Amino acid sequence: MEDFTGRALAGEPLAYILEEWDFYGMTLYVNRDVLIPRDDTCAVTELALKKALFLEQDPRILDLCTGSGCIGLAIARKVKDARVTLADVSREALVVAKKNAAAMKLTGRVSCIQADARQDPSAFLGTFDLIVSNPPYVRSGDLAALQPSVRDFEPILALDGGPDGLDFYRSIASRYGRALKPGGWLCLEFGMGQGDAVCAILERNGYEIVERKKDFNEIERAVLARKRREEEHHGNEESCV
Repeated sequence: MEDFTGRALAGEPLAYILEEWDFYGMTLYVNRDVLIPRDDTCAVTELALKKALFLEQDPRILDLCTGSGCIGLAIARKVKDARVTLADVSREALVVAKKNAAAMKLTGRVSCIQADARQDPSAFLGTFDLIVSNPPYVRSGDLAALQPSVRDFEPILALDGGPDGLDFYRSIASRYGRALKPGGWLCLEFGMGQGDAVCAILERNGYEIVERKKDFNEIERAVLARKRREEEHHGNEESCV
């Protein structure tokens, strides 16, 4: 108890002290290797889940930059025939995600793989019906100004989105379209005020914006987009001549 009190007085988040946190009807194991799931992330979870429920039978879904696995596991719980892959560059984060999948008895349909959102997805080209991601999106120059409970305890690897906060969106949009099946779907969380920039990146990389969603505080937080098929690209090019 004294250790808990000391950690709390030092500003450590309660979730890390308790080693658990509730999100989307689940109680998840968390530690300092993963971000603490936030209510903000319910927006992208709901948007991805709404699409996943209406995909063809036995959909393949990738949760990229998965952390604790919160988004992918929420989808796996609700979409009973979905096969979900939880991917993260951090081996330590994947240990947490695997533990959560096992606790929910979902390991038969949920797998974990180490993958970097900034590298080509050569291991699973044309594999997924839906990719969902809550990537790092804090501008590098803003990290020092984050609340101490975030800056000093949560993994910087999961926060730092590069100079303008958009590095991961550029990489995911340009690289991970190859991991989608033709006409596949991409669902992304983004930070406050980043929606237009993220959508512009997606459109430049051949995606059609289908829906943008706000969080509980009426702040826009997520986008759902569809990867255009090759014939649609050619059709658009011809119509512009």
